Amino acid sequence: MEPIDVRTMMNAATGAATMSAADGAPRLERRKRLSPAALAVTNEKVSKAYSTVVISGVVRIVDFLLLSAVGLGLYFWYVMPGASFSWQYAAAVFGVAACAVISFQAAEIYDVQVFRGQLRQMTRMASSWALVFLLFIGASFFAKLGDTISRVWLSAFFVVGLSALFADRLVLRALVRRWAREGRLDRRTIIVGSDENGENLIRALNAQDDSDIQILGVFDDRNDSRALETCAGQPKLGKIDDIVEFARRTRIDLVLFALPISAETRILEMLKKLWVLPVDIRLSAHTNKLRFRPRSYSYLGKVPTLDVFEQPITDWDMVLKSAFDRVVGAIILVLLAPVMALVALAIKLDSAGPVLFLQKRYGFNNERIDVYKFRSLFHDQADPLASKVVTKGDTRVTRVGRFIRKTSLDELPQLFNVVFKGNLSLVGPRPHAVQGKLQSRLFDEAVDGYFARHRVKPGITGWAQINGWRGEVDTDEKIQKRVEFDLYYIENWSVLFDLYILFKTPFALIKGENAY
Repeated sequence: MEPIDVRTMMNAATGAATMSAADGAPRLERRKRLSPAALAVTNEKVSKAYSTVVISGVVRIVDFLLLSAVGLGLYFWYVMPGASFSWQYAAAVFGVAACAVISFQAAEIYDVQVFRGQLRQMTRMASSWALVFLLFIGASFFAKLGDTISRVWLSAFFVVGLSALFADRLVLRALVRRWAREGRLDRRTIIVGSDENGENLIRALNAQDDSDIQILGVFDDRNDSRALETCAGQPKLGKIDDIVEFARRTRIDLVLFALPISAETRILEMLKKLWVLPVDIRLSAHTNKLRFRPRSYSYLGKVPTLDVFEQPITDWDMVLKSAFDRVVGAIILVLLAPVMALVALAIKLDSAGPVLFLQKRYGFNNERIDVYKFRSLFHDQADPLASKVVTKGDTRVTRVGRFIRKTSLDELPQLFNVVFKGNLSLVGPRPHAVQGKLQSRLFDEAVDGYFARHRVKPGITGWAQINGWRGEVDTDEKIQKRVEFDLYYIENWSVLFDLYILFKTPFALIKGENAY
């Protein structure tokens, strides 16, 4: 069996343009109809998911800070009044706190599933905390520090520290259980393959204790006897072509293929349709006779899977990027406030109408978002959906509008989206208008895989823009290149990459190419 070359398949999909209307190829409806079973799922209220990786990381930080605060607090309260400040105590406190976190990690109590329990995590924590103190006492003995460390302080640190940890875990347990009831910790999963393999996979997932997998249903293209209408108690929600629309109407975290790896051609055809989604996609390997090295697998409990696509910018990367956007965006907003005020004044003096206007654009996962811009067209000729492309010499553009469009100053109000709304990033694929067109074709009709650029939040500037692919889109190459550069950014994101793009953006704006 030939290996599944997913990267090649992605590149081929992004590079190929679809047939235009002039070729006579019929277009599918843009808003697909879903089955009643699928609509019942999408109509359910779904809470935003919380990353278990981030939760575990935050608990580690809280444990370290909590123990450090207890140790230093007892030191300042009991030891400090009768003696001068000693760095030995501070070093001991931070050392004990750090060793405690490491010991808790070794005891496997930084797992969200463990947080839900009570007795198991409390006993593990108490024994780990006691071990840390025994090691500290032993190290103090061999270092001959026994006379310099207060025994009362040490005993109080042990008792009060353990009590603080217990109280912290009781609060954490209540929070985790509430989040679990709200579905914030579940991985909302759909199964591809409504047959015997699908039934075996669903039963294997449901048989696991403390599983965070919530199966919503199954999808299958087949209409013959091999495709079951109900698969191990889960309803068939539709066909493969319905998954993209389904995932845009409700939160999906994981797409899991129950098909055997030997069905390579069929799997590839499905992946060409699904890789545009911002979700994890895996192949189940629990029934496959072909076995790879253990490190090749990732596991859902005890069920082995093979990773195909991973959701980009998740967990701590998402936290880091969000913090970067809010902090750096706020700084830029303050620095550019005088410029924005001057632009607003110029617009007001130049033509009648509001200074700002809202335009509908595509956001994360193809959601429609309202984006702020400085008004550059005459108010009575405004085009919120951008159904008509602004071209060179366009009479709808005001005198001030021509300048701010050329210099991209009209984009500055999008800092409000970044800092206050959070639906834009400083750096990312540019959010195109919902009616953005290449001649008579919408952008997603002109380029296969266009919506893959929406797997992350869009940005005010991006990798494509600093490489010259900005402004008017009037050829297939321009939109294809934008998509290619956007996908490169998504696959290679880092904070340093964002900083580099921000640094290069002013130089790209000076050129003013293709902006009218």
